[in-house]
Amino acid sequence: MHHFELLRGIVTDLRIAISLSTLLPLGPATPVSDGDVARASWALPVAGLLVGFAGAAVYWIAREVGLTPSPAAMLALAATVLVTGAMHEDGLADTADGLGGGRTRERKLEIMRDSRIGTYGACALIASLILRWSALETIAEPMSIAAALSVAHAAARAGMPAFMWLIPPARSDGLSARAGRPPGRSAAIAFALGALCLVFGSGPSKALIGVILLSLAGLILAWLATRQVGGQTGDILGAFEQIGEIVVLLMTAALLHTEPGP
Repeated sequence: MHHFELLRGIVTDLRIAISLSTLLPLGPATPVSDGDVARASWALPVAGLLVGFAGAAVYWIAREVGLTPSPAAMLALAATVLVTGAMHEDGLADTADGLGGGRTRERKLEIMRDSRIGTYGACALIASLILRWSALETIAEPMSIAAALSVAHAAARAGMPAFMWLIPPARSDGLSARAGRPPGRSAAIAFALGALCLVFGSGPSKALIGVILLSLAGLILAWLATRQVGGQTGDILGAFEQIGEIVVLLMTAALLHTEPGP
């Protein structure tokens, strides 16, 4: 009975994480409470793997029908955006507008809540799309693309529970505040899953580089968020994911050319 309850809990957490991260209709049948979201955050890297698989499948199909790496990479990127409902891209744009505009903490938070996109947000969104697309185009080989997308989406979400655990919400309402502070165990499991994905997808040495780069990026974003708005929000978590994706894909593309030839 204990093992059955444990398995049911794992499946529930997976469904919660997938429903939060994607538009896939896999959410649990019963209503989800705020504490459930924080607890299930350990499964966010698994949800990321599914998003990466979707992009990899689209890339493979595009290449099979004769498309070159450039349009195939754009289609793969579009697939990941569609699967997630552009949730993280929206967070990145709002974060850029909020942190880049507004003179006071209150005004910055107000800008983040504004559904309209500003100059900073548009520039950040364009930069994110171009950087990811160019990295995928450079990687090119379908199996390498599959590994890169899967690892990027898993690793980019692996640090989110730790970020939420370390940095308090900037306001008392909103997605991040409602989700609550993840348990330390959930944060540790998510981080470990992300690290494992990096090891299996890139090898131990590249995985170490990836962990260092992702950690540095997360610390810089945490410093900016704390200094400018006093904590993190759902939009800032979206920006965290986008930055993580970019870091892993650019690292993969760059290190691809440092490998010795046959």
